[in-house]
Amino acid sequence: MGAMRLDMVTSGAGQYGVMLDPHERYMGYAIREAARAMENGEVPVGCVIVHEGQILAKAHNQRETLQDPTAHAEVIAITAAAAALGSWRLENTQMYVTLEPCPMCAGAIIMSRIKTVYFGATDPKGGCCGSLMNLLTDERFNHQPELQGGLMAETCGEMLSTFFREIRAGIRARQN
Repeated sequence: MGAMRLDMVTSGAGQYGVMLDPHERYMGYAIREAARAMENGEVPVGCVIVHEGQILAKAHNQRETLQDPTAHAEVIAITAAAAALGSWRLENTQMYVTLEPCPMCAGAIIMSRIKTVYFGATDPKGGCCGSLMNLLTDERFNHQPELQGGLMAETCGEMLSTFFREIRAGIRARQN
C-alpha cells in the first residue's frame, strides 16, 4: 500500500475522490499506525480509539521495541485513551484495530468497557473475536462490546502478509 493510498484513506477521500464512511476513515488511521509498526520492525498492527467523533488514542505494536509482551497496539491505545478521558471506563468509545484481537487484548477491551470494536483482518492462530473463540460476546462477562470484523480486511491482511513474507525471505537469505 503506497503513501498516497494511506493519505486518501485518512483524509476521508477514497479512490477517485469518493468520500469514505467514518468507519473506513478511522480504520485508515489504524492502518497508518500499523505502517509505523512495520517501519520499526514490529508486526504491523495499529489501533485507534474514538470518542464522540474524536480520536482519543492511536497506537501500534511495540513488543520488540519495548521488549514487553503486553505492548500490543490495543493495550497501549486503551491506556492512552483512559488517560485522555481521566477514567478507566471507556464507555461510548469505539476501537478500530487492523487485526482481530488476541485473548489478552479481548480481555482488556471487556475490562475497559469499550462499546464497539471494529477489526480488519482475522487471526486464525490467535484471534479471540470469532476465529478461535469469541470472548467479546460471551455473556458470562459483565460487558459484551458490539463487534464488527472484516473492515478493510484486504488492506489490513495484505500488510501482515507482506511483513511476514519479508521476514521469511530474510531468514532464507541468511541461511544461504
